[in-house]
Amino acid sequence: MVSTQPAGVQLSGRQYLSPTSTNKVNLSPNQGLLPLSAKINHQDHLEIGGCDVTTLVQKFGSPLYILDEETLRTACRQYRESFQRYYQGEAQVLYASKAWSCLAVCAIAQSEGLGIDVASGGELYTALCAGVSSDKIYLHGNNKSREELRYAIESGITIMADNWRDLQQSVELAQGQQPVRIMLRLTPGIDCHTHEYIRTGHLDNKFGFDPGDLDEVFAFVSKQQTLNCIGVHAHIGSQIFERQPHQDLAVLMVQWLTKAATYGLNLTHLNVGGGLGVRYIESDDPPSIEEWVKPICEVIQAACKEENLPLPKLLCEPGRSLIANACVTAYTIGSSKEIPDIRTYVAVDGGMSDNPRPITYQSVYRAVVANQMSTPCTETVTIAGKHCESGDVLIKNAQLPKTKPGDILVVMATGAYNYSMASNYNRLSRPAAVVVANGEANLILQRETYEDLIRQDCLPERLKS
Repeated sequence: MVSTQPAGVQLSGRQYLSPTSTNKVNLSPNQGLLPLSAKINHQDHLEIGGCDVTTLVQKFGSPLYILDEETLRTACRQYRESFQRYYQGEAQVLYASKAWSCLAVCAIAQSEGLGIDVASGGELYTALCAGVSSDKIYLHGNNKSREELRYAIESGITIMADNWRDLQQSVELAQGQQPVRIMLRLTPGIDCHTHEYIRTGHLDNKFGFDPGDLDEVFAFVSKQQTLNCIGVHAHIGSQIFERQPHQDLAVLMVQWLTKAATYGLNLTHLNVGGGLGVRYIESDDPPSIEEWVKPICEVIQAACKEENLPLPKLLCEPGRSLIANACVTAYTIGSSKEIPDIRTYVAVDGGMSDNPRPITYQSVYRAVVANQMSTPCTETVTIAGKHCESGDVLIKNAQLPKTKPGDILVVMATGAYNYSMASNYNRLSRPAAVVVANGEANLILQRETYEDLIRQDCLPERLKS
C-alpha cells in the first residue's frame, strides 16, 4: 500500500479528473481514476453526476458509496459495441455481479443489453428481482448447494458446471424436467501476473475441470439426456493488464470445441471469462475495453476458420472493469495522530468494513479531499479506518492538502468488491449507496441501522433479564 507519488510535490485533486472532452463516451472508463462525470464546481468541490459530493454527504451521511450512472452505462456500451464491431458472430456481454450485486446495478446492466453472471442463489435472486431475463443469467460456483442448483433449474438459467458433483446433482435434479442447460468450466493452465488470490487460470486452483479430465467429462455429458451442454467456459483471473494470456486462452478454447465434436457434442457457446484490469493509481496502465475485446475476437475468428468451425456465440464476464471506476466512497475525516519523524494518521468514519481490499489484498487506492479540490497537496498522511484493528488502513502515504475534522475524503475506484465484501465488523452498519445522474441522486442501498444489526439475533428466554 505504498504510494508511488513523490513526497512533497504540490499536486491537487485536479490531477485525477478525466481529460476535458466534448465526447467523453470515447474514454474507456476502466482507465480513469474518477468517474467520467467528475468535475470541480465553482465552490472548489468535487461534483459527480452533477451532484456536489459534500452536499450528498450532508443529505445521506457517510461513509457513502456514490455510483455514477454515466460511467457504468458507458462501460456497458463500450463492451457491447466493441463486440459488435469486431466479432462477426453473435456475442453476449455478462456483468459479473459478484463485483457488486444489488437491484439497481443489475437493472442498469440489463437495460444496456447485458446478461448477469451470478455466483450464488442470493445473486441469482437479486438478478431475477431486477428484471433480468432467465436466458441471460449464468450460475457459477465451485460448491453449489443442492438448493441453489434446484433454484437455478426451476428458474431456467444456465448452470456453469464446475465439477463432477455439479454434473451428478444436475442430472438427478433434472429427472422428469426439460434438459438442464449447462456450460462446462475448464481450467486452461494459463497463468498471468496478478494477485495470487484472484488468479484462477493456473492448474493449482479450486475452479473447474482440469485439462486431463476433458475426455472423461465430454464422454459423460454426451450420454446424459437430461443435460443440454451448450458450451465451455474458462476464466484466468482478475485485474489483468496483459493481453496475451487472453489470446492464448481463446485459441485453447476453440481446440476444446473441436475435441467436444469428436464426442458428438455440438457446442455453440464459448465464454472467455473476464479479468480486464482497471486503474487504481497513476502508474496502472490497463488496456481499454476495446483493446481487450478486439484481439480476442480476431484470435477466435482465425482459430475457428483454421479448425473449419462455425463461429460460436461469444460470451464474456466483465465485473471490475464495468463497475470499479464508476464509484467512489465518501468519508468524513475525524481524529488525527502525528508521530514525529514516523507518520501522521488521519482517521475516517469507515474503513475495513466498507473496503476490506487493502487489508485482504494489499490493494492500493488514491484519495482527494472533496471540499478542497484545488488546494495543493502538501502533506503525506496515512488514512486509517475507525475499527479496533491495527491493520485497518485504507491508504498509506497519501498525498493530501492539510485537512481538518469534518473535511470530506473521497477514495476513488471503489465500485468493485467494496460493498459486496463489506461486513459489520465492530458492529458498524454498512453504508448507504446512491446513484447519481443529471444532478439527481437516488438511494439504491439504505444505510443499515442499529436495529438492522440485531435483526437476526436470537436471545434464548433463559438469558433474558
